[in-house]
Amino acid sequence: MKKKLVPVILFIIMLIMLLIFLSPLVIVVLGAFKTYSEIMTDALALPQNLTFENFLNVFRDMKYPNAFINTAIVTLVGSAGIVIFGSLAGYMLSRTKTKLSFRLFIYCIFPMMIPFQSYMITLVQIAKGLKLTGSVLGLSVIYWGLGIPISVFLYHGFVKGIPKELDECALVDGVGKLRTFISIIFPLLKPVTATVIIVNAMWIWNDFLLPLLIIGGAKSGMTLQLAAYGFIGQYKMQWNNIMAGAILIILPALVIYLVFQKHILKGMVEGSVKG
Repeated sequence: MKKKLVPVILFIIMLIMLLIFLSPLVIVVLGAFKTYSEIMTDALALPQNLTFENFLNVFRDMKYPNAFINTAIVTLVGSAGIVIFGSLAGYMLSRTKTKLSFRLFIYCIFPMMIPFQSYMITLVQIAKGLKLTGSVLGLSVIYWGLGIPISVFLYHGFVKGIPKELDECALVDGVGKLRTFISIIFPLLKPVTATVIIVNAMWIWNDFLLPLLIIGGAKSGMTLQLAAYGFIGQYKMQWNNIMAGAILIILPALVIYLVFQKHILKGMVEGSVKG
């Protein structure tokens, strides 16, 4: 009897946790279809009259197409750079068995343990010196440095599971290191590459703090998160528009995640334990 109760109890606990975690999203979805007065009256109540005016206001006031393009550029360029440099570094550090390569690997992954808030002021000062502030491309380049540590860690572990004989055969045929990596090794890194792309794309798409620090009030480089921040005033928060804006920001990322979710766990596990 006790053995039968255990699964039931676990199911109830998981169901309660699911409701707790989903409750903020439910409130956001309900609020996106309410007027400001309805939200202020009862945030948890169902909308009395469904309205799509909030989405129209958000689309206009956020300059959604422009902000969407900026966010997409940052996400694509940032993720691409992380994959290119992270995979090359992970491959070379994994194939080179020296004390120097081991130390370099440790130096590469060490930033994973440092909180971003502890060095963000210094990062902004360096970015200003390199003239990377105020531009979408500059923001993308900064994401390369922040995303490469976890990328190197995953690629380094995954490459260990690829036979080194493939490199040796290519070397015998007169193929160089770079060509070997591009033509032979990189296609075998598909699972971990999918993971690196998805994890970093979700992070870059949803990030608010770094664009705020680097882009600031530059209208031409405004991302979706910065554009939505415009609905937060000193004396009043436009909750109806904030919630509608959150839905428009979440949807593209949610679609991408649902399409590629099966690759995330697979690549994370294989990249961490191989070798």
